[in-house]
Order: sequence, then structure tokens, then C-alpha cells
Amino acid sequence: MLLDTASLYFRAFFGMPDTLRAPDGTPVNAVRGLLDFIARLVTIYEPDELVCCWDDDWRPAWRVALIPSYKAHRVVAEVSAGVDVEVTPDPLEVQIPIIREVLGALNIAVVGAAGYEADDVIGTLSTTARGPVDIVTGDRDLFQLVDDARSVRVLYTARGVGNLEVLTESVVAAKYGVLPEQYADFAVMRGDTSDGLPGVKGIGDKTAASLLQQYGDLASIVAAATDAASGLSSGVRGMLRSAADYLLVAPRVVEVAKDIDLPDVEAALQPLSDDETAHARELGEKWGLGSALTRVLAALSEKS
Repeated sequence: MLLDTASLYFRAFFGMPDTLRAPDGTPVNAVRGLLDFIARLVTIYEPDELVCCWDDDWRPAWRVALIPSYKAHRVVAEVSAGVDVEVTPDPLEVQIPIIREVLGALNIAVVGAAGYEADDVIGTLSTTARGPVDIVTGDRDLFQLVDDARSVRVLYTARGVGNLEVLTESVVAAKYGVLPEQYADFAVMRGDTSDGLPGVKGIGDKTAASLLQQYGDLASIVAAATDAASGLSSGVRGMLRSAADYLLVAPRVVEVAKDIDLPDVEAALQPLSDDETAHARELGEKWGLGSALTRVLAALSEKS
């Protein structure tokens, strides 16, 4: 099981009351919510291995160089080193180190990679995994990784972690009219305001899906736009030609990396030792994690 960790702790932060505080007054709603999510996921889906995939670089420079608007609306400032700072509510920002500390105490693997997003970590781990993979995320871009032949599916959190939508190839096809391997091209054409991707003006979900059904992939669609003998209407042909520069670079931005170098980690879930449990409980007391920590410890205790 691969967790899109930031997606989950953002959801927890906005879904849990901000009155949840540590004894020193530090907000811990995101920490407690994330622990509850993990406890629920481990209990229901019983993964053998669990990795919290991390955004070591939430807005990689190589993606921004290709499309400068990529996630630009989320940038709060640029520090002198040239690193963009993501807009994060202060009460959440202070919780992120606590999340890392608690995950470490629970022996839950956290994996990131310099210059890459959590999506790219997930893409690489899901591609190299030896067994079935569940990807837990609220990011539709990861639908491109769904693969029935390799038992890779997405547990989509749009309706909440308690009401996950399980996406297989047939579900993706039914919802969007494209196969998972076409989803990145689909996303390129229709665009995504949440990621600062402009898309092709005039082409929405239905037209993008129809074009992919007819031509198979974006490269063939672009080729058809320059072929006078193709069956493309003059209107669609003009839209694609107007977006030629964008279409040249956008696929590299939207496509999830699948071959990045990652550190070796122990991802197997197993019960904590008595000393480890005691340390986790000490952190629970320090940060006021209450029943959320109790539930995640109980879920982990079932692993053997």
C-alpha cells in the first residue's frame, strides 16, 4: 500500500476540528486524522507493506521549466536559494515534523526523492513492486498507474477515506472514456487548474476522450492535426495547432516518473516491540494523540 501522504494529511487537516491540540497547545488535527486513516486502511485492506510517499520537492524545477504555470498559484514565496514555498496553513505546517516523528516511531516507512514529487515515488514503487499494489490518493493524475494485469489499483479519497472509490481499468474507462494508459494524455488536453495546467482551449473531457478513442494517443492526435487528410474537424484542428507549444512539453510534466532512484527501506508492517510501543505511547502523551494512536497501534499489532 502506497500512501500519497500529503494528500491524506491535507484532507485530515481540513476534515478534523482545529480544537484538537497537544498539551502545549500545538494543533494536532492533521496528525490524529492521518493516524486514523492509516489505522482504517491497515485494518480493512490488510497490506503486508506500507509506504508513506513524500513530496521531497512538491514543485520540481524541471517540471516548472517546461510549464512555468505548474502549481504556480500555490507558491507563497521564493526564498533566496530559489526554492518555492507551498501555501500551507500555519497550523498544518507545524504538524508536518510531528507527522514524520510519529511515523518513524511506528516503524512506518517514509520515502521521498530529491527533485521529485510523491507521485513519482508512487509511480516508481508501483512499477517495481513484486505483488499487488493499492495506491491511496486524492490525485486523479495517479489513475494513469492503474494496471489490472499487475494488480495495481487506486483507492480514491474524493468521498473520504471512509468511502473510498476503488479504481480498476474498467472503472477508469467507465468514468472517463479512456484507458489508464491514456489518462495522462487525457489530462494534458483537458488541463487541470489545480495543477496550473492550461490544457487545450476548447477541449474538455468529452472531446479529449473522443479523440483518444479515435486516435489512441496524443502523439497520433497531434499528427492528425497537421495532416490535411485526417478526419479532424477544422475547429479541433485549430485548437490543437494553437496549443502546439504546450502539447510538446506537457506530457513530460503530467506523466508520473517510474524509474527514479529511491533508498532501500523496510516497508513490511509488523507489531512494535514493547520498547517501541512504549516510545510511541510517550509521543502520544506528548502530542495529545489520544485514541488515534491507540487505534493505529492496535491495527499494527494485528500484523505478524
